[in-house]
Amino acid sequence: MAGEENNRGAFRIQEFYCRQMDAPMYARLCVAVAEGLTRESKTGARILDWPGEPTRDALPLRFFGGLHALVRAGKDAGLAAVFGGDVIEPAAIAAVLNAALVAHDDEILPWLDGPPQTNEPGRSGALILGLMEIARRHGPKIDLLEIGSSAGLNLLIDRYGFDLGGTRMGPPDAPVTIAPEWEGTSPAPVDLDIVSVRGCDIQPLDATDPVVEERLLAYVWPETPARGERLKAAIAMQRAKPVDVVQADAADWIEARLAEPQQPGVTRVLMHSVVWQYLPEPVADRIRAAMKAASERATAEHPFGWVMMEPDRNLGKQIVRVRSWPGDGEWRILATAHAHGTWISTEPLNNAGEEYGLPDSAKVNAG
Repeated sequence: MAGEENNRGAFRIQEFYCRQMDAPMYARLCVAVAEGLTRESKTGARILDWPGEPTRDALPLRFFGGLHALVRAGKDAGLAAVFGGDVIEPAAIAAVLNAALVAHDDEILPWLDGPPQTNEPGRSGALILGLMEIARRHGPKIDLLEIGSSAGLNLLIDRYGFDLGGTRMGPPDAPVTIAPEWEGTSPAPVDLDIVSVRGCDIQPLDATDPVVEERLLAYVWPETPARGERLKAAIAMQRAKPVDVVQADAADWIEARLAEPQQPGVTRVLMHSVVWQYLPEPVADRIRAAMKAASERATAEHPFGWVMMEPDRNLGKQIVRVRSWPGDGEWRILATAHAHGTWISTEPLNNAGEEYGLPDSAKVNAG
């Protein structure tokens, strides 16, 4: 339910996620907002009066992207001290924050207008596990469809190299190799031939535009500078060879793609990561219905698959799941993962650890 208490509480939930993801500075910032954000600024008032569900809307991450952009531009020394870890007490951070919002209100306010587009190449390290499982079940050739592609950096999944706990996949001369920290059993190698990669987004970004690149870098958490370097390298790959990402409603696009003729021996796969929470429920329902229809016409020559990396919000971790047809079509959990792909674990989910008691309004049923 909307209201100031719930909106402040969203930053407490985000604090939990940040601590789960080894981001203490952003966790401290969450506490400062939850305890000390005021209505002195238009931005502060808009956050406290947010009308939607703030956790599902990723309100904290919208806000922090704008703050990080200010810091990256060198426009606020006080915020820079907070981001640099020189100011750590919540009350002191809140004082700096409220002053920065008053000073830069018109620059920060637009960052609240849309969801964060943290187009993170590291997520491909988790998604590739699902594609490998599809290849084991139905053969190596895959026609890949991604919704919520943002700037299309995970559409480079066929061009990245991977080191998955010692298992190597992808081109040996790839400009970017994704090598998450690994816990548990490494996947067995498998022949994988991604013959086509296409994606859509309701508001796609052109990562090759320097202004857009800077915006994407603002969404990279400052405690993980290696992510920023990897993002820049992935964008350089796009400049060398563009990806196929179009502007479209996810349900419209998937319905159209699934209706296209399918090559024999090629598995058509829907893939997405950290996008389901942003879909309006009617759109999500249409995608479920389209995949159900696809599953009913699947054959050994024309298989279908579904691969996702979406959050379990109670655990503060991502769940990597796969289902395919022909077959029983049941979801199989392959791994848990860090939201930015920093680590992947194939250990059983019941070892996942601490939970957070989310309000029902913040819960998401993916798939």
